[in-house]
Amino acid sequence: QVQLVQSGGGLVQAGGSLRLSCAASGSFLSINAMGWYRQSPGKQRELVATITSGGSIVSADSVKGRFSISRDNAKNTVYLQMNGLKPEDTAVYYCNVVAVTKTAIKPTGYWGQGTQVTVSS
Repeated sequence: QVQLVQSGGGLVQAGGSLRLSCAASGSFLSINAMGWYRQSPGKQRELVATITSGGSIVSADSVKGRFSISRDNAKNTVYLQMNGLKPEDTAVYYCNVVAVTKTAIKPTGYWGQGTQVTVSS
């Protein structure tokens, strides 16, 4: 009932910037939160940043001051502006949306397809 389409990502040199986008569509009643997670080989998927419908933001300490999350509620889209990229940021980045649908009994998380971000030295 909820589909997420991600765009952005790619290969950049250290210190460069990338902008990720994630658009949600489907028959959901509301979106409680939208955000980004990442996973590198041999490591557990971790939170990068999330933003609630009310505008509250939670982000990882490792990206504070470099990454910025924002949303466009009219377009059901969340963005991640990544500046000052480091090789340690290399990972597959996944969009996540917590939404309420007509059939769900509670808010449910949905995942995007993921996009590779590679930062070279």
